[in-house]
Amino acid sequence: MDRRASAPRHQAIRTALVSATRLQGWVERFAAGHGPVVEDLHDGGLLLRAADGATALLKAPWPSDGRPGRGSSELHRLASLAAQERGLGLVLVRRGGYAVASASGTTIIASKSGNRFIDARSTAEHAARIFTEHLMEYIVPGGDRALVDQVLAQPALKAFTGRTRLAFLDIQEIKSAALQKAAADACSIRITVTDPGAAG
Repeated sequence: MDRRASAPRHQAIRTALVSATRLQGWVERFAAGHGPVVEDLHDGGLLLRAADGATALLKAPWPSDGRPGRGSSELHRLASLAAQERGLGLVLVRRGGYAVASASGTTIIASKSGNRFIDARSTAEHAARIFTEHLMEYIVPGGDRALVDQVLAQPALKAFTGRTRLAFLDIQEIKSAALQKAAADACSIRITVTDPGAAG
């Protein structure tokens, strides 16, 4: 008996962040590598099922909120939704630094940062001042989850606690370039790829 035939298959899962302008090209490369794809609406996103068994779940960076994307296909509508500029409030915190900012789409409008994390209260006050002066529809958290939660729980940010939090960003080092990258990542389509399993 060939034991390999009944061995469990292990699936590799990875996540990609893709801008609206690059989405069509990404899907074409996915199809070229895995075979023709079938599109289905699934779990709040667009699921691509490839001929070799690979799947890719594409999710918009934010909900439509009454402003759905336009286009002749689900893929076009997804890209259109992601391309809409939304008001973002970024809160990036690690022990080695902090950065808070308001952004319109990928454009940073106002920001405050430091090369060390002062304390949750001071960081929250900086964030509140910036958020109050600009349109802020969604909070973009990133860095150290526990520290970010401490900042967002401060009384200074009470007026913004009802804002939707977007996907948490993995930011290892908070430097000046971190804000720009965070804004770009926050506006990107999040794609979870599951490769066809290989025999274990």
